[in-house]
Amino acid sequence: MNLASFLRDVPDFPKPGILFKDITPMLSSPKAMQAAIDGLAALDVGPIDKVAAIESRGFLFGVPLAMRLGVGFVPVRKPGKLPWKTNRIEYVLEYGTDAVEIHQDAVHPGERVLLVDDLLATGGTMGAACQLVEACGGTVAACAFVVELGFLGGRKKLGQHRVDSLIGI
Repeated sequence: MNLASFLRDVPDFPKPGILFKDITPMLSSPKAMQAAIDGLAALDVGPIDKVAAIESRGFLFGVPLAMRLGVGFVPVRKPGKLPWKTNRIEYVLEYGTDAVEIHQDAVHPGERVLLVDDLLATGGTMGAACQLVEACGGTVAACAFVVELGFLGGRKKLGQHRVDSLIGI
């Protein structure tokens, strides 16, 4: 299945000059979603203990992937959204900073974690998520994406971490 055909270009969103890659058409197709989860599940990243995904669109792929692989799920969220003790990492955006958090007990020392998000752009958010997993003592098995915007160079920001994507643009 050609998953790229389920992406919609939205010009000037969220601001002028941005061409947003909308995954909503993929979400509306059970066959496309199954193909995306199948593709992510087929990545040969070795044994993993958890799937972690980034709020919010990453959850749409991370939860079914964790269920498919028979492992736990770890939500990576914006600050103030998790109810328990958290670890937090701030990272630099093009204009300003942002932060993500996970529960302190979400990943245990020695656990291998597959990090998932819908789209790799500049890599800042995923880079911060990798740091959170490692701060808990976990190992990043790989960073997996449905879509990668290669021209933005996000792969470079993830350094030594393995990066896989189903659709490269």
